[in-house]
Amino acid sequence: MIDYEYRVLRLPGAVQRSEVRAMLTEEAEYGRWELARVLLYAGGARQVWLRRRIIRVQRTA
Repeated sequence: MIDYEYRVLRLPGAVQRSEVRAMLTEEAEYGRWELARVLLYAGGARQVWLRRRIIRVQRTA
């Protein structure tokens, strides 16, 4: 079974689309987050769900 850790970001409508793209690209490259869902509100605000796998280390001895 794969477990994920989630992070929810709320971005106001004043943030430019290019700024959001740059921020999410940086999170994906350095934080190993992937885009799970985006919800766009009428005023232009966005709610973004990022997720990444939880890596469990198993004891060998």
